Amino acid sequence: MHAAPGETILQSALREGFSLPYGCRNGSCGICKGKILTGTVDYGRYNEETLTEEEKQAGMALFCCASPVSDLVIECREISAIKDIEIKTLPVRVEQLDRVAPDVMIISLKLPANQRLQFLAGQYIDILLKDGKRRSFSLANAPHDDEVLQLHARNYPGGVFAEHVFTRMKVKDVLRFEGPLGSFFLRDTSEDVPIIFLASGTGFAPIKSILEHVFYQEASKTDKHGKRNMTLYWGVRTKADLYLVNLAEQWQQQHDNFTFVPVLSDALPEDNWSGREGFVHEAVLQDFTTLENHQVYACGSPVMVKAAYQDFTTMRKLPRDGFFSDVFTPSTSSE
Repeated sequence: MHAAPGETILQSALREGFSLPYGCRNGSCGICKGKILTGTVDYGRYNEETLTEEEKQAGMALFCCASPVSDLVIECREISAIKDIEIKTLPVRVEQLDRVAPDVMIISLKLPANQRLQFLAGQYIDILLKDGKRRSFSLANAPHDDEVLQLHARNYPGGVFAEHVFTRMKVKDVLRFEGPLGSFFLRDTSEDVPIIFLASGTGFAPIKSILEHVFYQEASKTDKHGKRNMTLYWGVRTKADLYLVNLAEQWQQQHDNFTFVPVLSDALPEDNWSGREGFVHEAVLQDFTTLENHQVYACGSPVMVKAAYQDFTTMRKLPRDGFFSDVFTPSTSSE
């Protein structure tokens, strides 16, 4: 494998057709962490909590940030499921804008008539901005329903693109994107392993894609046995932030192997909330004495994902290779 000047290990691997695991691509989630067996790297800019000094001494690096300084031999996992999916750059037209919560917009994007985007449920795309910057959004639609791509955008202070979405974006605007990207997708398993989905805020988007695809696949099976039990914990601040709560409740009514647990951290008096409160990952700790034989798919804020990984693996015996995550890190105007 040959790395071009300035290219990270991950960039060169993806360009050469090696499907390495990754999530945020900015050094904050740790999904791409691997071992440098021989050779030296420039570690690049990354979150020091994600790659500690001790880990660096042990030969670990974040492949999304580290660039080769010499010939390298690395040790890493390769994901076969995304190997044959082509990463494309395509134009899309804004088909619909739905403001579903005070700070959440659902953007529906129409692909050109002769194009389809092959992707795995849970992957994301990068919107390419005119100044060369990128904004990452998970695809919220399922792969079998790919005529219109659905993104869930949250408005937040300092978010230049987010502000554009909420104030200036119009139906029929044309955008360009690159994708699909990311290694957050449902792993096949021969065993009947229960799944816990953990979402904070618009981290619901890729989990919606995964669940809708699972339900679609289950509906086409003649054998109704062997369905995996799935529980979705969706944590938000107030009731209004549960922007597609009716959809999640509908899934629960229609599928006996699915349970939905909404959790509010800052319920308002007018919410009249009688459901679960507090941090979303703590609701899982309250409900499960062990996660020894489970898979967890967590998507949302870095704080939530890190806390869930730490507590589930240490306090509930979740296998480290049974935790899959996608971290949402807001981009400010300077990035």
